[in-house]
Amino acid sequence: MKKNDKTTQDSPTKLLDDLRALVSEAEKLIHKASSKASIHGDHESLRDRFDRTQLRIEELYTDTKTRVASVAKSADASVRANPYQSLAIAAGIGLLVGAVTGRGNSK
Repeated sequence: MKKNDKTTQDSPTKLLDDLRALVSEAEKLIHKASSKASIHGDHESLRDRFDRTQLRIEELYTDTKTRVASVAKSADASVRANPYQSLAIAAGIGLLVGAVTGRGNSK
């Protein structure tokens, strides 16, 4: 999948919609009192949708894993290139968080 691909950006919403539809079809299948042939056809349709949804989840997982690794490498390179600035920023954030949390406990 491409990073700027529209389907990648809409995937979580689309995936949730697909999962809701899958659950809805499963409920219909359970409550449906039909012949075995009809149930078998519904089962195959449900299995196909489940397989497609599972593939999409795997694609999203792989894409997310790649993005997280890329961001982590970028952050690591930035810290290694500017260690003193990184240390100063981390100390400043720690000081800020300490000041904010310390104020709440001073009452």
